[in-house]
Amino acid sequence: MAKGLFVTGTGTDVGKTYVTALIVKKLREAGLNAGYYKAALRGAERVDDRLVPGDAEFVRRTAGIAGDPSESVSRIYEHAYSPHLAAKIEGGPLRMETVREDFRLLSERYDPLTVEGSGGIVCPISFGEGERLMLADIVRGLGLPAVVVSGSGLGAINAAVLTVGYMRAHGMVPRAVIMNGWVPGGIIEEDNRMMIEELTGLPVAAAVERGADDIGIGAAELLKLYGGEIR
Repeated sequence: MAKGLFVTGTGTDVGKTYVTALIVKKLREAGLNAGYYKAALRGAERVDDRLVPGDAEFVRRTAGIAGDPSESVSRIYEHAYSPHLAAKIEGGPLRMETVREDFRLLSERYDPLTVEGSGGIVCPISFGEGERLMLADIVRGLGLPAVVVSGSGLGAINAAVLTVGYMRAHGMVPRAVIMNGWVPGGIIEEDNRMMIEELTGLPVAAAVERGADDIGIGAAELLKLYGGEIR
């Protein structure tokens, strides 16, 4: 199976999709057949009675992956709610068996494969109907290491430390933090970076400025987070 990396965030709208797109783009620019997968996507736009998975479309367009973006997502929901609530309203709760199979199929086409989470790490994917599935179950079930996308401004320390602590306490393996919305030379941002590294024991692998079109680190360094190297 392909090498994989899970991208989670310290919360909703922290820039997880944006950072994921830059990661996959960098790997593909280095000549790797990098791919993208997201188990549950909510807030899809309905166009001509078809749900368009905006996050997957953005990542694939940014990274230069051709084809239908829907193939990168197991469940697409229209309501911009937590996936478990969207599933209760729209039907189609996600099962771990489906996640494993879809990940396996994409792993046969792409290597490495970057998996984007939904919301923050404490996100219910399916709850109250059949199998209870949390985002953490997906990370553990796929056996993937993870990176945490955090903001760079006020509150970043608390959010990053709590996220990393929760992940470790629940059997996940965070390998690095990537700070988004970075302001070069900003006194808060620079101190936040230092404190996040000190309090989590993880490196801040990249600091991404607003509007950046590059992740800011080399593909070889990125691939180490997946547990591999460029040959």
